[in-house]
Amino acid sequence: MNLTVKSALAGAFALSATTAMAQEDVIDVGMILPYVGVYASLGEEIDQGFVLALEEAGMTDRFNIIREDTEASPQVGVAATRKLVLQDEVDVLTGLVSSGVLAAIRDFVDQSQTPLIVSNAGNDEATGADCSPYITRVSFSNAQVNRPMGQWLYDQGVRTVYTLAPDYAAGRQHIGAFVTAFEAAGGEVLGQDYTPFGQTQDFGPYLTTAQAADPDAIFVFYAGGEAINFVKQYDSFGIKDETPLYGSGFLTSQLYLDAEGPAALGVITSLHYLPTLDTPENKAFVEAFQAKANRLPSEYAVQGYDAGRALVEAVKAGATDRESIKEALRDVQYTGPRGPLEIDPATNNIVQNVYIYDIVEGEDGKLTQELLDTVEAVRDEPNGCEL
Repeated sequence: MNLTVKSALAGAFALSATTAMAQEDVIDVGMILPYVGVYASLGEEIDQGFVLALEEAGMTDRFNIIREDTEASPQVGVAATRKLVLQDEVDVLTGLVSSGVLAAIRDFVDQSQTPLIVSNAGNDEATGADCSPYITRVSFSNAQVNRPMGQWLYDQGVRTVYTLAPDYAAGRQHIGAFVTAFEAAGGEVLGQDYTPFGQTQDFGPYLTTAQAADPDAIFVFYAGGEAINFVKQYDSFGIKDETPLYGSGFLTSQLYLDAEGPAALGVITSLHYLPTLDTPENKAFVEAFQAKANRLPSEYAVQGYDAGRALVEAVKAGATDRESIKEALRDVQYTGPRGPLEIDPATNNIVQNVYIYDIVEGEDGKLTQELLDTVEAVRDEPNGCEL
């Protein structure tokens, strides 16, 4: 073999080894989100936020994203997750809007030992009694964003409330956390209604019953199209003038403000993010997201961003496979668009600020969020979680 051929073969082997090494370094990410249906806009926001985090880190080449649509259906979600884990052999899963899908895939994720970064689904049990060392949540728990409002509302002089929410697990968890805290502070719940989930177009009968109870305030949880309908009907019935409306921040999400219009003015809610937070980290995020999507980011965009950021931080710390990613995620902490955050080692749930804010008219005439108060570093009790 002459020297030229030897050199050529050596170069080929070196190139092959380099290519193999580069392929090994790529982290395969299974993205499971709803891309069609009622939650499609949420999935789009989360996806865009996730990709923005990779772009910001200059690490888009380090991750190979494989997307599967859950359609917010547990059955479809299970099939998509099994395909990503068994066929695509992804290193990590992320996504999930629906708590129902999260509950459906929980055991498979745990048994297959595949790390999952939850970027929305707030089911309390996922980081409570049904927690898993392979499930890390960077979004919120249903109780986490509502519990602070119980004491806060009582401190504002509100002594009696009436509550409303859709009749499914998330609705009952959101309201349950608020009620427990409000009653512990000394408040009284005069009545509660749970409306048929996804089927209630006319809230009139429920609003009439709530008004008749004569509470100091009404507290609700609604999201998506139901949030828009509820806020507009609450205003059209003229109840807002007599009985103020409070609720979980999903009621007046940035995603819905244009559709809700002036009906949202004066509604006070609590959530873990609002785009008007006056911090350098949030201003940079808002500017980057607007440049990418031509709109203000919502809490869903931030959740997607933090799912990507958490994965980036884990990989920067040396994580390369399922086990090392799972372990590294537990140590992630930084200050991002929503403020300081860390992962609670007792539950694998995020520890974060909860913001209480009003909807007001901005200088440009558009609706915007006015920060009223901040409850810092809110964490959940383990509630049966044993990691």
